[in-house]
Amino acid sequence: MMMFSISLGLFELAFFHLLTHALFKALLFLWAGILIHGVGNTQDIRSFGGLSLNFPLVTVCMNLANLSLCGVPFLAGFYSKDLIVELACQYSWGVFILCMMFICLSLTVLYSVRLTYLSFVGVYSGGPSISICESDYSLIGPVVILSSVSLISGPILSWLSFPPPVLIFLPVFLKWAALLFVSISLLAMLSLLRLVY
Repeated sequence: MMMFSISLGLFELAFFHLLTHALFKALLFLWAGILIHGVGNTQDIRSFGGLSLNFPLVTVCMNLANLSLCGVPFLAGFYSKDLIVELACQYSWGVFILCMMFICLSLTVLYSVRLTYLSFVGVYSGGPSISICESDYSLIGPVVILSSVSLISGPILSWLSFPPPVLIFLPVFLKWAALLFVSISLLAMLSLLRLVY
């Protein structure tokens, strides 16, 4: 999305997305490290699954970061991604560019849903997991802090970086296109996961 907004000449939005993206990506990397440590230092995601029982706090924080990455409303990623998508739709860049943008948004949802499913919903097939990780404040403290910052950074940075919002008028089909592509990709990934696993 950052490179896409730079290609459209929206440099301020690219920097805004870089800031919000850095916060929830840092959160994703931290929880990934905690999970790897908790499951006996394995990095094979296929051996994960059903970890929400052993890591409930990490599960909540990871889902916040994943939802923010997908651009769910009122999380940090929404404020930058939605503005980039709406401004790209407002300017007439062509149908091909818009379709590529919506496909890229769908791919983000695809791998986020796959990551969540394989880590927390599927059947656990690895060795013994260490739930003591959640009682180690040196591991959990930064994750909780970054989770709270990821929740509030989007609107705060938006209000500090840009003038009062103006209305962006788009046709109804363009307003619903992002939601349609995301819903289709979510259903496609869930059906693929049920077939494969």
